[in-house]
Amino acid sequence: MDLQAIEFQTTIHDGNIQIPETYQSGLEGAIVKVILLKPSPLRALFKITQALPQIQSITEEDITSEIENHRFENANCH
Repeated sequence: MDLQAIEFQTTIHDGNIQIPETYQSGLEGAIVKVILLKPSPLRALFKITQALPQIQSITEEDITSEIENHRFENANCH
């Protein structure tokens, strides 16, 4: 089966997908393959978080130091 890709965004209402008029021509009665790509809420949260002005760059040294501090604090707790 030779496939032609058509991409558009829409909102699903009551389980129905509205195909924009631009693409409706030639689809009546056609058998189509549908792939749904739902946005990940986590990815959206990452985008928002990364755009915050208080986000700082973290270096490898910062990460290493934080790990060492964590290990030191845990070693002294037991």
